[in-house]
Amino acid sequence: MKTNLFNNFLDWIIKISGYSLTLYLVDTIFNAFEVDNIIYYFIASALISILNKTIKPIVFKLTLPITGLTFGLFYFVVNFLMLEIVDFVLGRHFDIYGLFWGIFIAFVISVINFFIEEIIVNPLIRSCEK
Repeated sequence: MKTNLFNNFLDWIIKISGYSLTLYLVDTIFNAFEVDNIIYYFIASALISILNKTIKPIVFKLTLPITGLTFGLFYFVVNFLMLEIVDFVLGRHFDIYGLFWGIFIAFVISVINFFIEEIIVNPLIRSCEK
């Protein structure tokens, strides 16, 4: 039981670290996105993880018809809303400037995070399970 709990916590830390790397890369690429320092990358990643497990499924189900009508493109607006909630909670330490830049940044975060999870995070989690 304790080992399983520890493994779940370790998996979560690895995923948070990967998402923090994603936020760092996006912060480096775009002027319309800014995070103060490394501590806020991890705090923002943890908040995004919590939001993705709690609020995002509800918002997604409520917006499913419009997401279907737009062939999934509205899903990036849902991701942007999660980023805006983090922006609200962290205040001046996490900023996204502009609606359209924010939606585009949400798209880029999704793409970069997919590659980081496939190349770094998932192989690292698999190697820790052995």
